[in-house]
This record gives sequence, C-alpha cells and structure tokens, in this order.
Amino acid sequence: MTPVLTAEEYKNLRNGGMQKQHVFSVRKGNEGLKHMLVQMNYSCLPNEDGTLAGTTRVSNTVGMDIDHLTAEEMQTIKERILQKKDELGLLMLEQSARAAGYHLVFKRKPEFSQEENLLWASQLLGVKFDENAKDITRVFFTTTAEPEDLIYLDDEIFKVEECEPKIGPTLNESKITPVEQEPRIEPLLFKGIPYSTIIAEWWNRNGGEPEEGERNVKLHKLAVNLRAICDNKKEVLMKVMPRYGLTEVEFRSIIDSACKETPKGISKMMSDIIKGLERSVKSEELDGEGTKQMVLPKRLRNALPVGLKETLAGIPVNMHLPVLCSVMPIAGAYADEVRVVYVDGNTHRLNLMTIVRGEQASNKSVCKNAVDVWRRQFDEEDAIARQREEEWKEHKKARRANEKAPEDPHVMIRVVPITISCSTLLKRMKNAAGHTLFSFSEEIDTLRKTNGAGSWSAKYDVYRYGFDNGEWGQDYNSDQAESGVVNVAYNWTILGTNGAVRKCFKGDNIENGLSSRVLVAEMPDGAFAKLTKFRKRTADEEARIQEAVTKLRNANGEVEVPRLQKAIEKWLEERRIEAAMDIDRVKDTYRRRAAVIAFRCGVIFHILEGTEKESKACIDFALLMADYCLEGQMKLFGEALKNQYVCAQDECQRYSTNHSIFDQLAPTFTRDDLRALKQGTTDSGLRNVIMRWKNDGWIEPVDRQHFRKTSQCPTVPRPIKVVC
Repeated sequence: MTPVLTAEEYKNLRNGGMQKQHVFSVRKGNEGLKHMLVQMNYSCLPNEDGTLAGTTRVSNTVGMDIDHLTAEEMQTIKERILQKKDELGLLMLEQSARAAGYHLVFKRKPEFSQEENLLWASQLLGVKFDENAKDITRVFFTTTAEPEDLIYLDDEIFKVEECEPKIGPTLNESKITPVEQEPRIEPLLFKGIPYSTIIAEWWNRNGGEPEEGERNVKLHKLAVNLRAICDNKKEVLMKVMPRYGLTEVEFRSIIDSACKETPKGISKMMSDIIKGLERSVKSEELDGEGTKQMVLPKRLRNALPVGLKETLAGIPVNMHLPVLCSVMPIAGAYADEVRVVYVDGNTHRLNLMTIVRGEQASNKSVCKNAVDVWRRQFDEEDAIARQREEEWKEHKKARRANEKAPEDPHVMIRVVPITISCSTLLKRMKNAAGHTLFSFSEEIDTLRKTNGAGSWSAKYDVYRYGFDNGEWGQDYNSDQAESGVVNVAYNWTILGTNGAVRKCFKGDNIENGLSSRVLVAEMPDGAFAKLTKFRKRTADEEARIQEAVTKLRNANGEVEVPRLQKAIEKWLEERRIEAAMDIDRVKDTYRRRAAVIAFRCGVIFHILEGTEKESKACIDFALLMADYCLEGQMKLFGEALKNQYVCAQDECQRYSTNHSIFDQLAPTFTRDDLRALKQGTTDSGLRNVIMRWKNDGWIEPVDRQHFRKTSQCPTVPRPIKVVC
C-alpha cells in the first residue's frame, strides 16, 4: 500500500485557503460556490496524466453519497452508520456540503462491482444512496475538517492500492459482467453557471424539491422555465432536467409537454435567479480575501504549451497572469517572421507592449526573472554584436588624422534600453532590417525622468506606431544625428509602481491611443500578507523555455487561425452590446484593441502548442486575456479617458450585469427617462444613443416621444472572473 496523504495534510487541505468561507456560503444558499470546494474521489485512482476521465483503475475503497435527508433523519442515520462501522469497514464519515446528507467511504468488497458495493452498503445501513453518484469517477465536494463536518476518520483511508474486482455472484446470486466505466461528463453551464445550481435555486424559491404526488406538476413547471435558457432545444433540456425516478416514458412526456410552445423569453423568476447567482458569485469571488485579481483557471494552467507552462514554475497562482503578460512582448518579438490575418481582414504582426504595475515590494521582480530567462538568446547574440561595435568605435577613435574612418559594421542589436534616444533607436531599427526590437525596464519612473529632454514625449509616438508597424522617422541635415524612415517593430515590457505609471500616462498619452495599445497587468495586493515564497526553475524547465523560444523564431509566414478569429469576433460583439447598453464610450474604445492584444497572445499560444487547429485551451486563453486586458485598461485609464469625453461625463461608470443603462429603462420609455439616467449628456448625444439602439433593433418608436424595447433586446453573458 502506498500512502497518499497523512491525516494532518488531509485536514489542512480541508480547512485551508477559502474552503471554510466557501462551505459557509454554500450553506447560506450560495450554490454557485459549491464547485470551488476541494473535491475528493475515493473510488478510483487517476490515470497517468492525473485525470479521472475514462479510468478503470479501481481503488480498494468506495465513496458513497447519502443526500436529501431531513433534519430528523440526520442524527438517526449518523448513529446507525457509526454503530455498524466495523461491519461496514467504515473509513470516513462527513457531513455533505449542503448539510443535508453524508458522504462516507468504506472498504471495497472486491468480489462486487462499484454499484453492487453501494447496494450492499445501502441494504446494510437501511438507507438509499444517491444513484447519480455511483460512477467511480464521481467526486465529493468536501467540507471542513471541523468535528461537526468530519465525523469519523480512519488512518487506513490514506493507504490505497489498485484493486481488480473479480467476477462473482451479485446480490441476487446471478452472474455479472464488469461494466466499462463511462468518461466523466463536465456539467453543462448557462452564463458560466451550472444548470444544477440554477435548478437548486429554483427549488429553493418554489417550495423545495417535489414530494410524492407533486413530482410531475413541479417538474413540468421547471421544464417550462428552463427551456428558454436551453434555447428551446429538447436535447439540452433532457440533459439538464432532473428525473427523480421517472421512467423514460414519463420523463419524455413532461419534456414534450413543456416544449409544445415557443417561449417568449426568460421568465422573470428564472431571470432573477440567474442574475442573483451571477451577482453572488462575483461578489463572493471579488471580495474574498480582499483581492480583485483574476487568475488562470486550473484547467488552463494544466493546458499551457511548452515555454509558458515552465515560465510559471514555482510562482504563486495569483501572480500567473502578470508573469505571462510580461513575457508576451518578447515572445512576439521572437516570432517576428509571423503574419496573421485579424478579424477585420488586415494582416498583423505580433507587436505587444506590457506594463506590469503594483505597489512597492509587490514582487514585480518575479516578472523580471521570467523575462531574463526568455531573453537569453537575444542577449547572447547581442553580446557578439556589441563587441563588434565597440571594436569599431575603438578603431575609429584610434585612427590617425589623415586615415579613413572604418566602415560602420551596421550590427543588429535586438535588446535596447528603454531610455534609448530616438536617434539611436532609429539607427537600431534600420540595422534590424524589419526584425522586432525589445526593451525591458524594471521601473517606469526611469523612463519618465528622461522626459526633461523630450525623449518620452517623442517616443510615445514611436510606441503607438509600433503597435501596427506604422511608419516613423526623422530627417536631420547633420552627420551627427541619425536620419531615415522605418516601419516600427518594437515590443517592450515595463514594470512600475501605480503612482509612476499614472504620471507617465495622463493627458495626451491617454487620449492619443497609446493607453489602449498597452496590455496592463496588475500584481496582487500584498499588504499585510505573509512572505511569498518562490521555487527556482530547474535547468530542465529553463531548457524548455529555450525550446519555446526556438519554436517561435522558426515560425514564419501566415498563420491561419479561423477558430480564434471567430471567438474574438464574438467577444468583440458581446462587449460592443455591453457598451451600447451602458452608453459606455470608454469601454467601447478599449474593447477594440483589447481584442487585438488578446488575439496576438492567442496566436503565440497556438504557435507554441504546435497543433494544426487552435485548441479549446488556446481560445479560452485568448478570451481570458481579452477580459483581463480590458479590465486592466478600464481600471487604470478609464477615468482619465472619460474626463476627455465632454459630451458624456459619466460614460466610464461600470454598471453591473443587472444595472446597465438599457436594463434600467422601463419596457416603454421616453427621451427624458434616458436623460435622467445619463445626466449631463447633450441632446445630440441622447439622439445618437437612441438612433444606435434603434439601428441595432433593440427599440422601436411608439410615437414621437415614446420608445418600446423589442424582442431583440440583447442578453449578453458578462464574464465571470476567476479569482484567487
């Protein structure tokens, strides 16, 4: 037998992080947080890749779920289980997440199949087990390690071995054939919320789950209300609807009856349930431990391609996104032979600029360490080029008065300091022959202090041109200054404190478009936090990063990403509708280039992945980057840009899902109603808004003063942030 966890480690896992808070929230009715609890499986061993999908590796223990108990039944059944613990071979007994049942683990009888073990234990204890949780790959949502939750624990549970159930007599003495386990199916979601959570809240608001005698009526009402959020598709409805022991004929009869009429829209109660769940999930996540930092979901962390995965080695989860954002520009610089067609039909290069901001001592150096590993190949080549340049300078300096000056070697140097003068920058770009340059700065204040000579004010034009490979140059009638015109190819990553970043980006730097071209990442707030510990990357991990660099450098030509194009185009349209509903011109401005930045990040992911078609992980990564980039830009620059839009002084207010300007208007409204919500907007501004909504088909005129919302009103899923 091989020990997996000690009892102490197991208890720490159950009480660690946000586990206690999430258990408390779930028991207060917030079912949306149930999926964030620690999940445990006791009936099987994972595959070699760590997954449970399709596994046939059965362990010597069985997990059993007893649910839907009344308060009176809880105590009786607990006592009965403990009384029969020796006969049962009980290893663990815990209260379920909703405190309406128990999870228990007992020793497997190898002569029985998984289901037969559950039936045997069910008969022994005189209880009914949850038949929806009989697959060996099903998991329990674990609660806390407190005595009221973790009622019984035997150290034997921490020793598992693979067990091959024998073919033997079933409970009715007939022969059995082992059943091949089906792969675990991920829960279906609506707006990021599991249908099971929506249904649980429906029962909560409608007198509880159906009792005997009212089952058909209650299930029919539920199906009628669910069909609108299932797009009136019978096959989806049949997957998400609970059956409660109905026969196939009875179940189909209820579904057929519910789908006879086309729904006019989501019912008010169902709409309230969904909005409430979205709001509560966001509130819990955004307020948890006082952080608003988005993080990479675990499924994406596991799916990162070569180079990106190793970049995050030994780094806390809440710093993953800033670190990834910090290496995206240099990754794009390495892949400067790549061209890709954006959703608007224009051809792009992978030009990116990142600012990582955070307070003092917020561990921004973790980004520097990652960039240092990525730039090694550039640094090695630049060292040789700089040596040649130095030798040329020395030779030029040492020549005699009548001796001809040595010819300029025109060396290509790719990594340049952020404080480089415009003249030298132009020279480096000319020598680079179209290749992308890269700069890194540990402190944006270093750049700001060069503003006295006008360097920053001139270079922000260079940065703007660089985003789209625009043309830039200067013309001096002097041998001492560099002259010429180039297409700018220049990526950079800059770290800085919040105050220094704001000093660099104000006034013209916001409105001229530079702010929308920057990928803004934010380090987590470390105020009063314990010391953060990091693990140094292994030589093997660093070698994998160099492998990724080589793969990017070898990539060339036009990369086709039709699936990514389609996903980004859909994201753009959803954010456009959100901005239009909120009359939020700032969001409408920033969404456009946030989509471009995310698209380019997705292309880098795809190149490193090396697959023929873009994977789901690639698309999910790009969409997460789009949300992250838009949020970062809005948060840092939104207020300043808002103040420059004189005709709409409150356009940057970021309404919640339930409170957009459009949502707050009555089904029939007047221009004065809109003016009351958009105080300070001019008459021409209001006319433009109404015309935009009318052109989109959201409203129609009733008379000269009144407008009515149409059935084409948008219902756009707002992104639910994954946070630490």
